[in-house]
Amino acid sequence: MRIETIRIQNFKSLQSVDLTDLPSFCAFVGRNGSGKTTLFRTFAFLKSCLETNVRTALNREGGRNGFSEVVTRGHLEEAIEIEIQFRMEIAGKNRLVTYALKIENKDSKPVVAHEELRYKRGRYGSPYRFLNFQYGEGYAITNEEDFTKPDEELEREFQKLTSPDTLAIKGLGQFDKFKAAQAFRTLIEQWHISDFHIGDARGVKDDDDARHLSASGDNLPSVARFLMEHHPERFEEVKRKMRERVPGVDDIEVKLTEDGRLLMRYKDGAFKDPFIDKNVSDGTVKMFAYLILLHDPLPHPILCVEEPENQLYPELMEILAEEFMEYASRGGQVFVSTHSPQFLNAVPLDSLYLIEKEKGISAIHRVKNDKILAEQVAEGWKPGTLWEQGEFNGVANRLNAGI
Repeated sequence: MRIETIRIQNFKSLQSVDLTDLPSFCAFVGRNGSGKTTLFRTFAFLKSCLETNVRTALNREGGRNGFSEVVTRGHLEEAIEIEIQFRMEIAGKNRLVTYALKIENKDSKPVVAHEELRYKRGRYGSPYRFLNFQYGEGYAITNEEDFTKPDEELEREFQKLTSPDTLAIKGLGQFDKFKAAQAFRTLIEQWHISDFHIGDARGVKDDDDARHLSASGDNLPSVARFLMEHHPERFEEVKRKMRERVPGVDDIEVKLTEDGRLLMRYKDGAFKDPFIDKNVSDGTVKMFAYLILLHDPLPHPILCVEEPENQLYPELMEILAEEFMEYASRGGQVFVSTHSPQFLNAVPLDSLYLIEKEKGISAIHRVKNDKILAEQVAEGWKPGTLWEQGEFNGVANRLNAGI
């Protein structure tokens, strides 16, 4: 399952964004404050809407003022809209499914004005709505995979939600009979928005039998232990890469303390006893955490990582970019934001996007569409070098002028 299109209207500085034909690996570059974080917050916002409701998700994003702080400045009377197109197999065919969400501020309360899932049942014709809700009421098709029946014979199950600020896919996506709703709910539940904190990853931790690294990395010892015990070949690969990339790291172990908790220890060949994680560098802990994340036996369908270059050596950036691309090749789609020239040097032009902000509004441009930059890369220039030298300046003007 891969996202092909993202359309966003009136979400903070993203007043109108239309990203199409998205590759499996996408790298977004831009100055501080250009809107990179806002783009990634769109993913977090959708996940929060599913886990709680729209009102709570808006309050998490905008504080007590909720909708008025999240909607694009000057567009308070308009709706926040998010549309995602993704491919999934339905009845033996790979189909393009569209999920559309429209949020309004009605009587000073946020409501889901429209929510739908649609895709084509046949080769011709318009996409059919298999889930269609407005203001807390609507229907879902229960026999959507019965392709022997014409559209008019499909069975609609009408529902009234407990509140108009609740997503229909939250409830309906739990049932097998609503295939598309279930698939999109699962996609949102499983995508990973990294918010890694070095402090949270360090120290003695409870053994919570975790299989996947959390957003903050606070369960790093548990996930490392899971890999070590259940996927030893992957754990050995992680340790091999750590030895190659981090000077002084010869071995890494997960120590079970006397009270049944877990502690990471790093062995330096120059010393007899290993160091506990609080005595190693931030970069060492972060590189280990990224390698654990990227060697997950079951890759997240969507992985979002902001500025992975923080606390890491510049010379490791090209290697890390290659790790992200390898992860994407195994089935997980990756979105990364960065302003590291070294990281960008390893990014294919087809995967590179530029985010710029003017008068409070962010615009996202696909770098390969800029003829000048595309020619420079074709001549052998690396994207990171061009970014560092300021050659990305003027991309928006050139693209708008059709140059």
